[in-house]
Amino acid sequence: MSDASLRIPGRAVRWSALLAASFLVFLLLAAVLPRLFTANDPLASVPEAAFHAPGWEYWFGTDQSGRDIFSRVIYGVRQSLTIGLLAVALAMSIALPLGLAAGLTGGWLARGIGWVIEVLFAFPAMVLALLFVAIFGGGIGPLIIATGLGTSPGYARMVRGQVLSVRNSGYIEAARALGHPPSRIIRRQLLPNAMRPLVVVATMGIGQTVVWSSALSFLGLGAKPPAPEWGTMLSVGQDFIANAWWLTFFPGLFIVLTTLSTTVVGRFLQRRLEGRV
Repeated sequence: MSDASLRIPGRAVRWSALLAASFLVFLLLAAVLPRLFTANDPLASVPEAAFHAPGWEYWFGTDQSGRDIFSRVIYGVRQSLTIGLLAVALAMSIALPLGLAAGLTGGWLARGIGWVIEVLFAFPAMVLALLFVAIFGGGIGPLIIATGLGTSPGYARMVRGQVLSVRNSGYIEAARALGHPPSRIIRRQLLPNAMRPLVVVATMGIGQTVVWSSALSFLGLGAKPPAPEWGTMLSVGQDFIANAWWLTFFPGLFIVLTTLSTTVVGRFLQRRLEGRV
């Protein structure tokens, strides 16, 4: 099968990106103004309504304590997105100086930083996150730091690769030949061109960190019950999955849709930067 037959039409790419972006806008609104979508308290227990199946009264059903799953999922958006955004910001704040130093400097310093990045990158990111949480304990703060630290080696490696690639490009050589000072070359040519692809990576990284933070919460290392956090809801709901499938289905669905939406938007941005759409 030829490559041409595997290409996705530009219109399909735009529609998928529009749908994904619309879902992300919905998540942002839910994070900032959850009362727009539900008037129920996500922590309010109604014992007589326990294990109510999804229906008109309770769209996503209720849990073992009679709490409204829809309200809990909506209120969980704020916590999950906050963890994702702050973890990516932390990872980038660590990765950028390391990657830039490894890419711009030379000699033993560049080799030493590159060696550290490669060693950390060799460890699975989830293992690094688990190690941090095991040492410093669970909770939202350690969860953000653990996820950020776990993903930072991959970002640092990418920053270094981008800087090295742009550093050896023709327009940088031309700027040097014209006598431009190194500070101006770095500020005007190297950094903007090297950092542009990181916008795409950071966008997709938000979904990845949401998955990882939910996984840590599922293991009991993040938010504690009865907090309306998606991973915690999955952890609690697994005990009732045979008789109350909705306890795990809807939090899991939002995790999948969030990850899928950030990936689709990130891929669209990548295509735009490459001039393919």
